[in-house]
Amino acid sequence: MTVRNRLYRAPVLEGAGDGPDAAESYARQFVPNARAGVGLIIQGSSCILPEGRTSPGMTCVDTREKTLRLAPMVDAVRAEGAAIMLQLGHGGLFAMEAWHEPYASARTGPLLAVSKVPVLMRPAFRGVPTHVLHTDEVYGLVNRYANAAMWAREAGYDGVQLGSANAKLLDQFLSPLYNRRDDEFGGSLRNRARILELIRAGIAERAGPDFPCTVKVPVEVAPAGFRRSGHADALELARMVDAWGFDAVTPVEVSVFPDTTLSRGGTPDALWTNPAMAERLRVAAPTRRRRFTLTTGARLGARRAPFTPVWNRELFTKVRSVVSVPVFAVGGIRTAAEVNEILDAGAADMVGIGRPFYAEPELPARILTGDQGPTRCVNSNKCVAAQMLGMRGLCYNPAVRGR
Repeated sequence: MTVRNRLYRAPVLEGAGDGPDAAESYARQFVPNARAGVGLIIQGSSCILPEGRTSPGMTCVDTREKTLRLAPMVDAVRAEGAAIMLQLGHGGLFAMEAWHEPYASARTGPLLAVSKVPVLMRPAFRGVPTHVLHTDEVYGLVNRYANAAMWAREAGYDGVQLGSANAKLLDQFLSPLYNRRDDEFGGSLRNRARILELIRAGIAERAGPDFPCTVKVPVEVAPAGFRRSGHADALELARMVDAWGFDAVTPVEVSVFPDTTLSRGGTPDALWTNPAMAERLRVAAPTRRRRFTLTTGARLGARRAPFTPVWNRELFTKVRSVVSVPVFAVGGIRTAAEVNEILDAGAADMVGIGRPFYAEPELPARILTGDQGPTRCVNSNKCVAAQMLGMRGLCYNPAVRGR
């Protein structure tokens, strides 16, 4: 895959949903970015199974027909000169059937889990049915990823990325907190990561060995008492996925929980200050206990992880020194100076920016011309609440939108 420059739009949820207008919703976001010069767009996590969605705004690619409906958007992005990849994911324990009442009450089956819910987390899952995947079911999951990649290639995508971080299902396989299996997919890091090896082989078989497949390599942040994957694990995993034929890696430091440690910055207070979001939250979590759990997680995540420029720098720089494939940098990158410094130092091969595209769709033009001004995004995280509740991916900060 040839990309016209080293700037990419990092995957975030666009709130495009799973309806017939999903392609049009993505096009409204992506085509202006491509026209402004971004080299690559990674479409935010699309789900390989409907019950694995983590937000009502997620798109599903669980069938060929659903994947091919996105082809017009893909064609429009590529016509503007950008490449586009599709991120594939599944929420596992944190699928919205676990927390979003309308979906929880209508669930047709249990949540898919790598192992039994960790003891310290069981109070939050009281009354929520879960199913620990059998070994043969893990192989079935591998086939799901491979099929989705095959359909993505047919739809015109330039490649796929595995959503193997941010406390999603693949990350739950990798994490010693969630994975306590005693079969070939549990125990050592090598075994916990075996699912990635099989998915890569499956994609090569179904979509072709020349169809690019990239992967996220996580380092986990956890409160005291919770097990996690550390920097040494990430470096070892990076070496393994390189050997297994992945075409690029994205190292990220994230929480063991799906909280705002992922995005860093301000508390996503739009959950309770924005009337539309507050009403959606009341529908999603009608009991005070559930709302308290969700809003407390939002507050704690923001407190634990305030915004820091280029917060993954140490991690992606170390990974760059141990792999032969390109490394994608992401996390707190906001200015042309930061982009150029990373590339000039050889610390990464591609540099990604995510949330600021909501506030400034034409941002690539400024970055690529060396404009030294700051992005309009102020890292308030007000857009994170919207993504969680299935609303469109936009900047929801009145102070920023009013500029």
